Amino acid sequence: MPIGRSKSDDQTRGKHCDVIKNLETLVQLAQTGTMKETATRMNISQGAVSKRIAAIENYYGKKIIERHGRRVELTQHGRKLVDRTMPLLQEVRSVFLEDTALQSGRIIVGVSESILGSWGSRLFAAVRDDLPEVNFEFHAQRSPVVLDRLRSGELMVGLCTGSTDAETDLQSDIVYLEPMVVVPSGLKPLNYVVGDPLDVLTIESRSGAWAAMEDDMRRLQLTRQTSLESFFSVAQMALADFGHGLVPLGVANALSIDMAEVIELGSNGLNRPVRFVARKSMYARSLIQLFYDSVMKHASAGLIQRPA
Repeated sequence: MPIGRSKSDDQTRGKHCDVIKNLETLVQLAQTGTMKETATRMNISQGAVSKRIAAIENYYGKKIIERHGRRVELTQHGRKLVDRTMPLLQEVRSVFLEDTALQSGRIIVGVSESILGSWGSRLFAAVRDDLPEVNFEFHAQRSPVVLDRLRSGELMVGLCTGSTDAETDLQSDIVYLEPMVVVPSGLKPLNYVVGDPLDVLTIESRSGAWAAMEDDMRRLQLTRQTSLESFFSVAQMALADFGHGLVPLGVANALSIDMAEVIELGSNGLNRPVRFVARKSMYARSLIQLFYDSVMKHASAGLIQRPA
């Protein structure tokens, strides 16, 4: 045993780790509502989930869950425990992530799906050339999920869309104001003047981009006729003649749509802001600063705007 560490110290650390695992299991159960889904997410057995919840109830001295068939609901005490411990668990996960990943030269990045599926891969290839010593791990998800995983300490940085004016726990900088374009239905000639009323297919309200675009869409008299969960789906439906599609320029480029056939709205103020986002403590890390500087350098140099 290393000098300065006793057997009782190791036992105490083991108990602390067990408490953290048990509380993380409770948080997952609160999110999923079933033992089975919690076990799947955590890669443990349903029996292990039950034992961890029972251990919390024994220690806490109160009932924290109620079973309703296969569904599980938190009691008032359970909800209170989750609300009070979740911020602490997020901070602990963030500390471990910063210490273990950064020390090994690894950066875990969450990226909006429409960004990674269009110009994002080109940008990150250039960043990789700048930082050959860094191991990158990318996760393509919707922007709200990226932000949630940043808060929970599962991701280190994010490149996603939308406004973060209301965020107090995250820090962000705009990387790119990506122009929005209208893809005419079936690519048929569209007799349209910017500012005239027009019904469009576009992203649904839960998207990070929607809140940032909504006011400008109203100003330009663009009305959402149908919403979909992905900009690529919007573009494909427009190409199939289901309606005019409002999508980011990068999505249109990725689908090789001729720019002469779309209506560009960026010069009229309809853009989606793409942001570099991280927890405030992560921003201060030197490796993250190198990553940030490289992203901003290539964005400023126009790499994003060039079609693949």
